[in-house]
Amino acid sequence: MAALIAENFRFLSLFFKSKDVMIFNGLVALGTVGSEELFSVVAFNCPCSPARNYIYGLAAIGVPALALFLIGVIWNNHTWNLVAECHKRGTKNFSAAATFLLFGSIMGRAAVAPVTWSVISLLRGEAYICALSEFVRPSSLDKFPAEYGADVLARFPCKDVPANLTKFRDDVTRRLRYESQLFGWLLIGVVAVLVFLTKCLKHCCSPLSYRQEAYWAQYRSNEDKLFRRTAEVHSRILAANNVKHFFGFVALDKEEKELVQEFPVEGVQPSPQWNAITGVYIYRENKGFPLYSRLHKWAKGVEGNGPSPEGHEMLFLAS
Repeated sequence: MAALIAENFRFLSLFFKSKDVMIFNGLVALGTVGSEELFSVVAFNCPCSPARNYIYGLAAIGVPALALFLIGVIWNNHTWNLVAECHKRGTKNFSAAATFLLFGSIMGRAAVAPVTWSVISLLRGEAYICALSEFVRPSSLDKFPAEYGADVLARFPCKDVPANLTKFRDDVTRRLRYESQLFGWLLIGVVAVLVFLTKCLKHCCSPLSYRQEAYWAQYRSNEDKLFRRTAEVHSRILAANNVKHFFGFVALDKEEKELVQEFPVEGVQPSPQWNAITGVYIYRENKGFPLYSRLHKWAKGVEGNGPSPEGHEMLFLAS
């Protein structure tokens, strides 16, 4: 039984590692749903006033979506790799397709949360009803009293209407909720089709086999984890050496003493080395051998960033 449980846990671990991007996007979507629900319950409060409803309703959908989009762009490593690439080397080494792909990757990742927010807002319907209730034509409502106008229609989302208009308020609310949910479902369908076409295009344009592409993803993940772990240890040992040089001693715990003894650090890497391994990287080959990252290319001593005559550029980025 213990062996079976251990095997199941190992399988789940491998699954999650191989699907890290999909799971991350799913977690972002779930977090956005929870945030939208909390916002609707706690913060959303339609002003129910002509000319204010429309601005407030659109702001309730658009402003959080814009903020989530910008946060997604900031959190994407490709964004800062692109900034470093433009600052150090420019984009002259990238083809138009590669540049388009890079921006598409950044925008696509960043769009997960705002699209989820917009879809949930439209399916709930409160913001849409608030924004458009005053624009419903009274003539479209059967036997609507002529003495009432847009000012009364604007109060429909707050249910603050005369008793004789309750029936019309329910009709307007039902109609606007239907429109809002229809737009929400259409948005889901459009996004699903775009994701499907993007995945198909990515695999069709890739010169790699499925197994090599999976190996590349594993390599990039392992390289990133080992680099971060090693950089943390290296910086700690370097800091300990500098503190000891200043004070004459350094207060280390048992684990840190073992690290200092096991991994002697003499100095730091020069800036040209950091620049060589920093920036945007799109898969390339050199004389038929794959180069899976900037660090891999630097370790092999390959110069330049553009595709060599013996190699080619693959038009999609590593996850």
